[in-house]
Amino acid sequence: MDMFSLKGKVALVTGGAHGIGFAIARGLSEAGAIICFNSSNRENMEKGHAEYRVRGIEAHGYVCDVTDETAVIEMVKEIRKTVGAVDILVNNAAIISRIPMCEMSVEEFRKVIDVDLIAPFIVSKAVIPDMIHKGHGKIINICSIMSELGRETVSAYAAAKGGLKMLTRNICVEYGASNIQCNGLGPGYIATSQTAPLRELQPDGTRHPFESFIVAKTPAGRWGTTKDLVGPAVFLASAASDFVNGQVLYVDGGILASIGKES
Repeated sequence: MDMFSLKGKVALVTGGAHGIGFAIARGLSEAGAIICFNSSNRENMEKGHAEYRVRGIEAHGYVCDVTDETAVIEMVKEIRKTVGAVDILVNNAAIISRIPMCEMSVEEFRKVIDVDLIAPFIVSKAVIPDMIHKGHGKIINICSIMSELGRETVSAYAAAKGGLKMLTRNICVEYGASNIQCNGLGPGYIATSQTAPLRELQPDGTRHPFESFIVAKTPAGRWGTTKDLVGPAVFLASAASDFVNGQVLYVDGGILASIGKES
C-alpha cells in the first residue's frame, strides 16, 4: 500500500537512541525512511548507533541538546547538508521527575518543561521552514495520557505534555495550509526499561501493586509495548494521514475510555 510508504523520506527522531524513540525510528526505517536521531551525550548516541547497525539500519546519529536552540539549528543544517531536509520530525525526547509538587523546586519543574515542551518548539521551529519550502512535512509530537490526566508526583510532566498537545494544535493551525501535518501520539503505560521496576514480581510472587493497578485500569488488560506504537507512528508519518491534522492519537489500550473496573 503505497500511501504508507516512507521511501526516501528523511526522518529526525529526537531521543531516538533507545526506548520508544528507537522503536519508532526502526519502524519508520522499515517503511523506507532515512533515519536521523540525536542524543544529548556521545556515549548514548554511539550505543544507539550500534543498536541500529545490529538491525541493519544505517542511521545518522548526532550529539545535540534539544533545549539548546543554537545546537538544534546546527544539527538541522548538518542533516540538510549530508542527508537532505527533514520530511518527518518525531519530537520524542523527554524526561520525567516523580516528585510531589510542594517538594519540587522551580529548577526541577523548569527542567522538565524545557525538555518536554520547549525542546519540541525549538526543533519544530528549526525544521518547518524546510518543510514549507518542500511543500510538505510531518511532525509527530510524543504526547502522553498525561496530556489528559493528572496523577500524583507528575505535575511538571503533565503540565508539559498538556502544553505539547496544544502546541500540536497550534502548529496545525499555523502551518496546515503549507501542507504540514502536526499530530500527537499519546502512549499509555508502555513496558520499557524505565518502567521495568514497576512490573517486577514481588518477593512473595505477586505483581507489583502499581502494575496491578494499571492492568485493572486498562481495558486491554496489559501494558503496551513499544511495538504497539510503530503502526500508528508510520500512519502519522505517511501520506495516509494527509488530512489528519492537530489530533492526538492515544495508544493506551483504552485507558482513557475507562473509569476502571470494580474491585
